[in-house]
Amino acid sequence: MSARKVVRIRPGMKSIVLGVTGSIAAYKSAELASLLVRQGHQVFVVMTPDATEFITSLTLQTLSKNPVTTSFYDERENWRPGHIELADRANLLLIAPATAHIIAELAHGLASHPLAAIALATRAPILLAPAMNGKMWSHPATVENVEKLKSRDVEFIGPEEGMLACGYEGLGRLWKVDDIAFRAEFLLARQENLIA
Repeated sequence: MSARKVVRIRPGMKSIVLGVTGSIAAYKSAELASLLVRQGHQVFVVMTPDATEFITSLTLQTLSKNPVTTSFYDERENWRPGHIELADRANLLLIAPATAHIIAELAHGLASHPLAAIALATRAPILLAPAMNGKMWSHPATVENVEKLKSRDVEFIGPEEGMLACGYEGLGRLWKVDDIAFRAEFLLARQENLIA
């Protein structure tokens, strides 16, 4: 067991919106949600439509202990748009895995689903953990989109090098879940220190 799993950087429950996108690495978001809950955070999962092809919302609802948002139509029970409520509630928006598609959407301010809309509306720090084929990661369009987001203070962790699901070896694997959670804790602590 990694020492980072039990290290607490700062006290107090925080709200983390965990975005899950359509990547084979989406199954690791279940472990990440569970770990963040064990660390004492409220976790609200928002899935892109493609993410639901890789992992069920029921799995993430059970592990996060909160309803999972998969579309704007999940928001009909409340007068206030759910994506705006989550954007306001978030102390951190963490997208893991982050595909080339979501990176492009965020870079260009598109909001065709709740996760992208939350990213536009939140004033919380944003942390992206990319996962994709290495050729996609190194494509000039992706490189440009990443640089654009970094210039807006969006943080990235990874990707790492290794064997990819497509059979290639290279840069594109989702960073280790423990390290993603540790970076999330760091950003929450940093935000708290800036506000204090």
